[in-house]
Parts: sequence; structure tokens; C-alpha cells
Amino acid sequence: MDQPQSAARALLHGRRPPRRPPQVLLVLIALLALTGCGGSDNGTTAPKRTAAATPDRVEPLRTKPAPRLPATVRSADGHRVTVRSADRIVPLTGSLSEIVFTLGLGRNVVARDITATFDQAAKLPMVTRAHDVSAESVLSLRPSVVLADTSTGPDEALDQIRDAGIPLIVLDPPKELSDIGPRIDAVAAALGVRSAGTELRERTERRIEAVREKSPTANKRPRVAFLYLRGSASVYLLGGRDSGASSLLEAAGAVDAGKESGLTKDFTPLTSEALAKAAPDAILVMTKGLDSVGGVDGLLKVPGVAETPAGMDRRIVTVDDGVLLNYGPRTDQVLESLVRQIHDAGQR
Repeated sequence: MDQPQSAARALLHGRRPPRRPPQVLLVLIALLALTGCGGSDNGTTAPKRTAAATPDRVEPLRTKPAPRLPATVRSADGHRVTVRSADRIVPLTGSLSEIVFTLGLGRNVVARDITATFDQAAKLPMVTRAHDVSAESVLSLRPSVVLADTSTGPDEALDQIRDAGIPLIVLDPPKELSDIGPRIDAVAAALGVRSAGTELRERTERRIEAVREKSPTANKRPRVAFLYLRGSASVYLLGGRDSGASSLLEAAGAVDAGKESGLTKDFTPLTSEALAKAAPDAILVMTKGLDSVGGVDGLLKVPGVAETPAGMDRRIVTVDDGVLLNYGPRTDQVLESLVRQIHDAGQR
């Protein structure tokens, strides 16, 4: 994958872009600026799309877990880490923040990163600049434990936090539905609330399965292409096998058009030829990405889009940036929105 694509993928998942040489800094700056903002829909025709209407809130467990510590766990970066207190938690991704709050430990969270956008976390102090962690900001809050994933960085900031004696646990980022349960279990184990983790995992898996059971099972499943868009930065990418969306689309009773057309990477530059080969019946985009190109009318001006079955029928599916690929306790809501839009609203 080329460097701008790799950066875009990191941003897509709400994580820090990998360190890059100076020649691509301007591209990264543009991407970072656009991750948190998007233009308005300038189209004059009402788009045929239905955005998820669920409020941006997490649903904590009803039980109030009491952490049983100390707990020693293995971090994904090879360290064995002992957590002695969960009184002051700093999760460094929106996905991890969502799990901690949903476990019932939101009252113990003392900071957030830029990708924790749900309502309960909104008033917490932010400890990231763009997508880079500020070690000084983290340490100033006297955390008792810090949670990160393998693409959190820069490495120097994480080293500074660990060198200060703060328990720092790194987890692998989730890529598909099957990663949700183990990720919840890992966070719960680190925070000393294993029983709450089991309860949350079972609740999450039960809700996801309930949505899957209602997903249409027709022999001819619609082909859906996942596009990553940042219009002002001229970033237009087509998701392939490893984009992170395949598991969701397949569970929603659809075919990942990029994967099916033979794209083995996570993302590839969007071209008319690639779109024609993917031949999507519907197009999945994140809400800010769609806004950044001027709404549905603007998307149809991107070369090749209007000529696809999706473009001709204006079948555009949208999900909020902050939840689409989190693969966490709210994934059932994401999946339900996809099912509804792909099989209902997208066909009117």
C-alpha cells in the first residue's frame, strides 16, 4: 500500500497514521484536518439514504462492577503488565473508551482521545493532538492504567508513559465480528472486572446474533462497495478484503463488492475501472466522508460512480464515522442500520 493510503486507513479506524517521511506530510495534515470535519450536502435532490438515527451514547451494564485487583495481563507488545488500580483510566482509542464505559467503569475514566465522540465522554479532557498521544497530558492526569492499541503512538509517547511507571496495556485492533468478544474479555481482565466482561460479551454477541438472524438470506445478495472519501484532500479509496468492512457487510446479507472483485489489500485508489469491476448495487460511506464530497450529488460526480448500478439508483448507505468499524458493544446497532439501508431504504 502506498503511504497516503496507509495513513487514510489509520484515520479510518480512528487511529494514528504511521510515521511518514516529510514528502507526504502535507497529505497527512490534510487528512487529519478532515477527519473531524466535513462539508455540507450541496445537492439539490434529496439523497436516497438513511443515516443511523441512534443517539451517540453507549449503554452501560446495569451492574456496577467492583474491580478485583491486582491483575496481571500480557500486552500485545510483549510486556506483562500488572494493574493495581482502575480508579483513573485513560483509554487512548474511541473503541476502547466505548468498552470501558459500557463495562460500567465510565466514572473512572479521566481522559479521552479524539475518536471518543459518544456523549458520555464528550466533557473529558482530550489527551491527543490530531491522532498523536500527548504523554505530558496523560501523565498530568495521574492515571492508574492506560489502554492503547498497536497503532497508538507515537512510540516515544508510549515509552514515556511506561517509563513513568504507569501500567500501559496495548491490545490488537479489531478487524471483524469475531474479534469483539476477545477484545471485551481482554479489557475486562486488565481492569479486574472479568465477570462484567463476560456479561458484556454475552450481551453484545446475543444482540449481534439477533440482528444476523433477521438479515435477508436471498440467493442474490446485493453487492456493496465500501468507499473511503476525503474530498478536500482528494482522497478516494475503494475498500478491499482487509478494509474491515467485509465482516459487517457479509453479516448484513450483502457481498463486499471490492473483496469480491479481487481486491486483496485493505484499500486501493478509486478508479472508474475498479468501480466497474466491483459493479456495486449500493455504496457504503461514512457520514463525514460523504459530506466532504458534497453529499450524494457530489459523490455522483466522482469518476465512475454514476455509471455503477449504485450510482444510477442513488443507493448510498451511510454510517457515522465514530461507530462503523469500532467492533464493540454497539456493533449490533451498526449492523442493524446496514441491514435496513441495504435491503430497504436503498431500494426505494
